[in-house]
Amino acid sequence: MLMIRPSFDTLYEALLARDASYDGRMFVCVSSTGIFCRLTCPARKPKPENCTFRETVAECIEAGFRPCKRCRPTTPEASADPVVKPLIEALEKRPGYRWGEPDLVCLGFDPSTVRRAFKRHFGMTFLEMARQRRLQEGFSSLAGGGRVIDAQITAGFESPSAFRDAFAKILGQSPGAFSARPLLFSDWLTTPLGPMIAVTDHTQLHLLEFLDRKAFPAEFRKLQTFAKGEVGFGRTEVTDQIQAELDDFFAGKGSVFETKLALHGSPFTRDVWRELLKIPAGQTRSYSDVAAALGRPNAVRAVARANGANQIALVVPCHRVLGADGSLTGYGGGLWRKQRLIELEGSYRQASAIP
Repeated sequence: MLMIRPSFDTLYEALLARDASYDGRMFVCVSSTGIFCRLTCPARKPKPENCTFRETVAECIEAGFRPCKRCRPTTPEASADPVVKPLIEALEKRPGYRWGEPDLVCLGFDPSTVRRAFKRHFGMTFLEMARQRRLQEGFSSLAGGGRVIDAQITAGFESPSAFRDAFAKILGQSPGAFSARPLLFSDWLTTPLGPMIAVTDHTQLHLLEFLDRKAFPAEFRKLQTFAKGEVGFGRTEVTDQIQAELDDFFAGKGSVFETKLALHGSPFTRDVWRELLKIPAGQTRSYSDVAAALGRPNAVRAVARANGANQIALVVPCHRVLGADGSLTGYGGGLWRKQRLIELEGSYRQASAIP
């Protein structure tokens, strides 16, 4: 679970106080209105006898409650945060700048407040995000055919070794180790949940993963082996297609991905991934549900391993699989992302329910 569940009295007091520390981690369902809200909702507070508290948006929706139109509990709130929004805008204006805490102070922000806000919304600090943004600039330069030294300067790294080390920490190899005549092309994609790397050929998507996932370097090395070392930088029409589909997904315009997928894994692992593809947005399954659907009810642990080995995040929706008790369980991209995705997809379920 994401947190130890507080008592009803504690949660009701947090609701009355609009305690932001519970935001995104606990929701109130109001029986008298049939609506569920964030604990920070500005609406008039309900009587305690009309309240129940649930830990996820999925639980609220499954219990028959509708999302509040004022506090919008099914959408991330980062864009409305008075700390986050101006700093994101400042970062986009100066993506190659080496941000530090003195810069935050000069802009009128308390570094500790900024740190907590970005951790709460994105699972990383502003300075970590800024460092990733600098690397993105370097990656884009390389994908566009630029030299390593040009990419290093664009990314704001003073020394070649620092750039190589930062790059290798993410991808498991330095920029110079990438193929100049690739069979597979890797490029950086942007999403509201953080940057992702897509690896494609001219017909299929081979890998889509969040940049900060710990298993990413190992996944990338497997593709290097598959392509006999011929993985390089660049975009294909498939890269453009998956970026457009991700943009629509996060904008609430569509939950169906039509990009063709290359599934690298054992026959059983691929069967699990194909079963995940059948789960509609806004719905969830347990590991035992997936095992039963495959006709392998005793293979729950094997299903969990296959789920965790997924190399095409979001599109193959491993985030839609929960624990047997409905809790959020391990997710390579971070539990905070898993919860955000389930929250977002709740809006797709609501839309599909409208006649």
